[in-house]
Amino acid sequence: MIGNLFTRLTATAVAFGMATAAQAADPGPTVTAIKERGTLLCTGHNGSYLGFAEVDDQGEWTGFDIEFCKALATTILGSPDALQIIPVSWAQRFPALQSGDIDVIIKVTGWTQSRDTELGLQYGRTYFIGPTNVLVRSDLGAESTADLEGGVFCINAGTSIERIVADYMGARGISYEALNFEKGEELRAALYAGRCDALAGFGPFLAATRFNAPNAEDFTILDEVLALEPEGIAAREGDDGFIDIINWMVSALLMAEQNGITMANVDEIRANPPSASIERLLGVSPGVGERLGLSDDWAYNMIKAVGNYGEIYDRTVGENSPYKLPRGKNHLWTNGGMLYPLVLD
Repeated sequence: MIGNLFTRLTATAVAFGMATAAQAADPGPTVTAIKERGTLLCTGHNGSYLGFAEVDDQGEWTGFDIEFCKALATTILGSPDALQIIPVSWAQRFPALQSGDIDVIIKVTGWTQSRDTELGLQYGRTYFIGPTNVLVRSDLGAESTADLEGGVFCINAGTSIERIVADYMGARGISYEALNFEKGEELRAALYAGRCDALAGFGPFLAATRFNAPNAEDFTILDEVLALEPEGIAAREGDDGFIDIINWMVSALLMAEQNGITMANVDEIRANPPSASIERLLGVSPGVGERLGLSDDWAYNMIKAVGNYGEIYDRTVGENSPYKLPRGKNHLWTNGGMLYPLVLD
């Protein structure tokens, strides 16, 4: 009897394992639709969000977020060109996702509880750590937000910056007037024209705004950090297969950087992988794609097309970009940052 019970339990466990494996290989409805369509519909911007989503002189979309759109298109469809960027405003990004006008939100979107629970969103892992800072007119001589009592703050409408500023200033009893703008160009123009005393926003955006000012010395970024916000890639709730792909895409970019794998040397390393985990990452040994409903060379194709996390950062907002923004908390954990790859077994 015990032997029969053991046999039945073993058979049940095997069946469960097979069902789980089959379920894990299902990429979900969004990825199925993307493959049938042949293109990924990803967020752009309705103006410019410098360093993250902007259009260059040749009319091509560039920026940190755009590179992640390209990475996701390559992951699913094998090419960074299998991508359509859909311009949307901050406020439009959520209804655009729910209506199916876009497949995914990659638009420095803060992971907040209300968005996670009330808007039908499901977030992938954090791909950017966003500090909220304040850019002020230098002639004010302000050294902290306390020196901006009664001042006018320019703020992007429809973003979490509104809440962060309200919470921070309210907790310290500092009164201010908020002047909200939908488009980044309008926001910057108002600041440059002197309509605002300060601009609250992500540190990288503020650095780019200062860099592009008619006279950069007219503006100063306060050392004060109002908040750190995790930025996640958002999909429609309930599409777990898509979220799995997003999570492992981000992890693969970080794993590639941690192991020194770049656009330039990925072929060389693939030909002679230094470890079993790198074999799996680059599709030399099977399984890394099948588990996600993808081809086993998806990570190799992605790294070949866009590079690793550090390469993306450096060329869009970092040292090889016009903005020269330090990575700060967006370094790998091995360099004092907060980002790390998941375990690829």
